[in-house]
Amino acid sequence: MRITNLDRASIYPDLTDRQRVALPGSEREGLRTGLRVGDILISITADIGIIGYVDERVPLPAYINQHVACLRLPSDQVCPKFVAYYLASAEPQKRFVEMTDVGAKTGISLTTVSKLTFPCPPLNEQRVIAAALSDADGVVAGLERVIAKKRLIKQGAMQDLLTARRRLPGFSGEWKPRPLSSVSAFITKGATPTTYGFGWEAHGILFLRSECVSPRGLDLSQSMFISEKAHRATKRSEVAGGDILITITGNVGRVVRLPNDFGQANINQHIARIRITSGGADPDFVFHQLSRPEYLKHFNSIITGQAYPQISLQQVREAEVYFPEDQEQLAIAQFLNDMDAEIQTLESRLAKARAVKEGMMQNLLTARIRLV
Repeated sequence: MRITNLDRASIYPDLTDRQRVALPGSEREGLRTGLRVGDILISITADIGIIGYVDERVPLPAYINQHVACLRLPSDQVCPKFVAYYLASAEPQKRFVEMTDVGAKTGISLTTVSKLTFPCPPLNEQRVIAAALSDADGVVAGLERVIAKKRLIKQGAMQDLLTARRRLPGFSGEWKPRPLSSVSAFITKGATPTTYGFGWEAHGILFLRSECVSPRGLDLSQSMFISEKAHRATKRSEVAGGDILITITGNVGRVVRLPNDFGQANINQHIARIRITSGGADPDFVFHQLSRPEYLKHFNSIITGQAYPQISLQQVREAEVYFPEDQEQLAIAQFLNDMDAEIQTLESRLAKARAVKEGMMQNLLTARIRLV
């Protein structure tokens, strides 16, 4: 069990990436580092304070490395799962941050771990609180599984429909390749306002950085703001609703499409803007095409620069997309848009479920609300 198996979003370890170990002949090391059901795990180097809880889902025997501490509490006196949830809550996490900020950059010691404190209500109340939070985690995990399944189904639909392997009823005919430059206004990139002497603002015109073009879609939490004057001075950086954005430096090939009702915004020089203007190309269809893994692979195969990977605007302009007739484009785009809408609905439910769980932790683990 390594730090990479621990996740701040859940006390339950992520066992997707497993490593196996051959025990020494004496097995003393195995006795020292072996885990049991009910053990609490704490990362003690690098990213300090990530909490894990060992339950029946962890296949035993299992062991920890030197970057993870194991806290084993007497189950007849305390509920270990309750303590794990408490240590993962806001107040203890602040203390872990403080431990790091005061100079313990490389880690915290086992002595420091042994001095951690936690509230200790009656044992029965601890168990009831742990069960309630575990139920909330179950709801979150269930939604995460459904979303993952829906994403896989959509990926399969994209591979079939966007390559003509499967045709929607009523459509036939040959698909024809066209470069993006032939269906778009001049493909350009943005600029950073600080280059022109403008600073960042607390409010104003939205400014999108490459981090906003995330693998999961548009992430406005990574955006900034510029003044109206800076916006006018960097006019070529302006984007509008319906534009397709693609990253051309760093994590090359990530794609998002701005909603049709998206307001004013600017982009930086790490993003290219594709604005579909041809009547024979549907913007949603083009977006879904560019979202295919094949395009990500293609763009990453032509990058230049080792320390700072990038592709040129000309390479974006030359990228080819295969197009069917207009009505088939619209039908495919609508089919995939409907799938995206379903996933978005599930993600909204997931966000609410996580917020509910966070609220429960804040209330139950601080005695603001008592269950028994």
